[in-house]
Formats: sequence, C-alpha cells, structure tokens
Amino acid sequence: MKKLIDFDGLFDKKLSEYMEENFGKYTEKQWESIIPKLYKNFGDTFIKSAGNTPKGYYAEMSDEELVETLAAHVREGVPVSDFLCNELQERNCPDGLLELMKSGEEELVTLAVNLAGDSVKAFGVYFDLLTGDLDAEVKDTVVERLKGDADSAKERAIELYQKHVEREYMLEILSRCKQRDDRVFEILMTAFRTSPDELPMHASYLASYGDERALPVLLDFIDRDETNYLEYQELKYAIEALGGEYTRVRDFSADPYYIEIMEQSHAPAAPEEKRD
Repeated sequence: MKKLIDFDGLFDKKLSEYMEENFGKYTEKQWESIIPKLYKNFGDTFIKSAGNTPKGYYAEMSDEELVETLAAHVREGVPVSDFLCNELQERNCPDGLLELMKSGEEELVTLAVNLAGDSVKAFGVYFDLLTGDLDAEVKDTVVERLKGDADSAKERAIELYQKHVEREYMLEILSRCKQRDDRVFEILMTAFRTSPDELPMHASYLASYGDERALPVLLDFIDRDETNYLEYQELKYAIEALGGEYTRVRDFSADPYYIEIMEQSHAPAAPEEKRD
C-alpha cells in the first residue's frame, strides 16, 4: 500500500497562503465560491511528496489498494480527501467496499455505504445492515440508498416486511417503488389502516407511492371528527399529491396540536445575547 497522504491538509496550507496574499480582495461570499474551484484545481496539481497529482495518486491504485487506503485513513485518523472518495465512487462499488460494510466499524460502514451509493451490487449487504445491530443513523443512510432504486430492493423488502423485520424501514423503501405492484399497494394500505399511531407517516408513504386508488380511504380518514390537526395536515398533503381535493372547512381551534403550533408561530423571537 502507498503511504497515506493528507491531501486536504496540504490544500489547507496552500489555501491559507493564497488567502493571505489576497487579503481584502474578495468578500466572504465570494470566497465561498472560489474555494471549491481552488480545491478542484488542486486535484490536478503535481505534489512533490506524492510524486503525482492528488487525483493521479489514487487513479494509479487498484480497487483493493483504494479500499485498503480508505480503511487506513480512517483507522489512523488521517483525513479522507474527496479525491480518494471520488475515485472509489467511479469504480462502481468494488468488492472491498462490501467487506468494509461488514466490519462493524460504524465510521467505515457509513463511508462505504455512501461510496457504494445505490449500486444494486451492495443491496444484499444493505439489508443485512438494516437487520443488524447498528446505529439508527447508519440504518437511515442505508435506507436512503435502497430507496434510490427501490424496485430492485422490492422483493427483499416485501419478504422482510412479511417476516415482521424492521417494518417501518421496509414501508419507507416500498413507498419509493416506481413500478406498480398490487402487493406493495396492499402493504402500504394495510399499514395505513391498521396503525393509527403512525397515520401521518403512513399517509406520506401513500403519497410517495403515488397510486390514486388510495384516495377514497384517505378522504374517509381526513373527514373523521377524531382526526387531529397534525394528521389532517399530512392527509391533506397526501390527497393533493395523488390529485385529489378536500374542501370541507374544519375547526381545529380546540385541538392541542393546533394550539401549540399557533403559539409557537406567534412566539416572540428570542433576544440576542449581549456581547462584551
């Protein structure tokens, strides 16, 4: 494996020098647009200690070397540059990334998931991660990747849902399927009808799925007197997202959720702290 190089640290040093040389020349807002361009140009700048440009340094590596280098950066506390990440992303999910996902090291797992993206090649491991003992933030990242190609994840998501495994995650994934499937529709509808405590979230899943056959049930639920203000808002959104309309005027003035929201919206802004 090649030596680990902190390219971001080298860039920061050059950036600091550049900013000193150009002190007062640009506004803070202008610097915000200039710095990313400088970083991009830095990727094609020859670095003597690397014997190559940052981009070229990683482009020379094999898939295995890239993954090994990524793991070493994390384990040894050396910042991971975008140049390394970009090169890995362009390799279309090397097998080594799948192994990192199985490492149990949450920082490495999260990085590997982000770099693999919505590659179907990684979906089997993604579902293993979802059903394993990992932090909720990691699982949320995995779900986002599976939602990116939900139709490819559909069969496994249906299977796990029917086995009562991480059902809410499976509903979220299934709600993003683009191909119409009566099994998916029935799962989403049944979850909506039978989980009153999760009604707003399950209504949003129906809105995401986009099947207008859900409209009669949504219209029935929104018209019920026991529907609270939060549920009403999400149901109305779902109805409109599916091309429907609900026009009955409702009075929520005594609804605790409505009262709380109105109080917060009219609350005075917090005073600024005095500075010495």
